Amino acid sequence: MAFNDLGSVPVHSNKNVPVYVEKLAWLEALDTEPSPDQHGPRSHRLATRAWAALWPKLLAIVIVLAVWQLIHVSGWKKLIFPGPAATLSNLWDQLGTALLWHAIAVTVERAVIGFGLSVVIGTVIGALVSRIAPLRAAVGSLITGLQTMPSIAWFPFAIILFGPNTTAILFVIVLGAAPSIANGLIAGVDYTPPLLLRAGKMMGLRRLSLYRHLILPASLPAFVAGLRQGWAFAWRSLLAGELLVQIINQPSLGLLLNNAQNQADLESATAIIIVILIIGIIVHTLFGLADRAIRRRWGLADTG
Repeated sequence: MAFNDLGSVPVHSNKNVPVYVEKLAWLEALDTEPSPDQHGPRSHRLATRAWAALWPKLLAIVIVLAVWQLIHVSGWKKLIFPGPAATLSNLWDQLGTALLWHAIAVTVERAVIGFGLSVVIGTVIGALVSRIAPLRAAVGSLITGLQTMPSIAWFPFAIILFGPNTTAILFVIVLGAAPSIANGLIAGVDYTPPLLLRAGKMMGLRRLSLYRHLILPASLPAFVAGLRQGWAFAWRSLLAGELLVQIINQPSLGLLLNNAQNQADLESATAIIIVILIIGIIVHTLFGLADRAIRRRWGLADTG
């Protein structure tokens, strides 16, 4: 490949290769060149990135603990409102017991199963509704209505239908999460550029092949946003269900929280809430990593 007098823009040097191909290759080469902040030991760069991501979270924790301690020492609800030291001590004691870990395992297992079912059902519904106009006209607004409906309103129906068991909880999780996932996929398909669709059809993509190789990859950012929102609905539905549906010999975070409420044990209740919050933050972080990877893949984020 040759360059012009400025040494920056490639000129046509091979009659068999179109000029735009050489220009695209030149632009891709620029994207792969290391930026100034990429120089230096890899371990140092990784440590810098880790610290940049960690210090805001640590600062937020310090602020929350400071405000919490101020409220405690102010005397507000002093007889029952525990301070951070007593609550964290209670949490440490519970972490040393098998009961809490068993409860975490039960809750996380229900969350994984319920969210997995929601992903399958929501993806199938979203794929069908997004490509079949009569089906969208028939059930499109119904999906949005289900998404806006409070999940807790479904529990009386689910308990009557299935009884007070895990199936009732999973049923409500799916009703809460699947519509968000379906709407995320529908939005991603709707915002697929028409020019991209025409290009795919010119390349011979039709029906399922067009959907699989072009539409789904193009709608992936919106779909991941729908997955994240679906997880939030699933997690809230699950904890509400565990508070309402008490299953014998199946300890869960909701059951432990309910027991703490019955015993007016605010320290234990707050400790369980912290565990629930930590699990939510971990899952949110995983979705954030997936989102950043997709944005880098689409050229929407700095790769440096």
